[in-house]
Amino acid sequence: MKTTPYHPFTVPLMAISAGVTVANIYYNQPILNDISAATGATAGEAGRVSTLAQLGYGLGMFFVVPLGDKLDRRKLITGLTSLLFFSLLLLSFARSIQQICLLSFFVGIGSTPAQILLPMSATISTGDRGKTVGRVFAGILIGILGARVVAGAVSDLLGWRYVFAISALLVLIVTVLLYRYLPVIPPKFQGSYPQLLSSTVKLIGEYSVLRQAALLGAFTFGTFCSFWTTLTFHLSAAPLHYSASRIGLFGLIAIGGALAAPLFGKLADKGQVYKSLFLTVSMVIVSILLLKIFPHSILLLSVSIFLLDVGVQATQITNFTRIYSLHEHAHSRLNTVYMTAYFMGAALGTSCGVAAWQYGGWDMATWQLLLWSVIALVIVGWSARAQSRAVPAEQ
Repeated sequence: MKTTPYHPFTVPLMAISAGVTVANIYYNQPILNDISAATGATAGEAGRVSTLAQLGYGLGMFFVVPLGDKLDRRKLITGLTSLLFFSLLLLSFARSIQQICLLSFFVGIGSTPAQILLPMSATISTGDRGKTVGRVFAGILIGILGARVVAGAVSDLLGWRYVFAISALLVLIVTVLLYRYLPVIPPKFQGSYPQLLSSTVKLIGEYSVLRQAALLGAFTFGTFCSFWTTLTFHLSAAPLHYSASRIGLFGLIAIGGALAAPLFGKLADKGQVYKSLFLTVSMVIVSILLLKIFPHSILLLSVSIFLLDVGVQATQITNFTRIYSLHEHAHSRLNTVYMTAYFMGAALGTSCGVAAWQYGGWDMATWQLLLWSVIALVIVGWSARAQSRAVPAEQ
């Protein structure tokens, strides 16, 4: 099997497709209150929709995404987007919270092509690899952050079921286009599936930097997802009583934060990795303190969202810089380890956030957010100390 050349439209299509697919994990967050009202579910039961979507994505990252090194990526990607299409279509007709939770799990698995397209963009590019990967990653970020805006607006205008129905149509369109325009790339891994997973797991033991980055990513993204899930309940409750569309508009602030985050990547490029991480995680802590001290100030909530998103996304960019320098020929599997931990942290953070909200409302929710972010800062300190000890040992 030979590598086929790619069309000029391929990279923009990959960026758009990555955003269209990954957005499906986040569409549910601003409309949880609507789902709860329509199905008669409690806030805790509705919160499981987000948890199971994140869990499906995390498991798909570990068990499915590594197959990109073994199978025809075009067929793997379009097979997963087909699963996503049917799951979304069924979700738009689901009547019970149990059906919605189950289908959300499969939506999570079907949304994983974003993490196959990202390393694939590096494979097909030559001299402009950084620019190409950056375009696809930008598509992922816009999909993640824009999902809340779109979901809130569509839910208010047409109803929450149309969020999933319209998304199913978009997924069907990109599936057809991906099959038409993605190049065929010969698989590099010739071993069995168990050997593929085994080689991925071995990377965890081989690289301490990977372990540190994965753990940090889990806690920072867990904080991020816990915040956005509990924010929906907070803003829709007294005294604010915000609609889904108004809640979703806060995603626009998050997009601005994500666009500012790459500026912190320059610190990592200059070798100032831990200075960057201390700064970005500290921004997350400051944002949560503002949420706790001023729970009903919309101005300070907006500032907090901006700081939180800059902090979390900049931490991710710095972590990517760290792990991709470890093994030039194992980017997909390094990405699998990191992103699996990342989204398992998201699932756990969402679950803890919902539980905290049930037991103590916004006050308890912000306490657990603060705990997660402080643990993240401790991980940065521990990693910096471990690195300072390792450098003299190597000299």
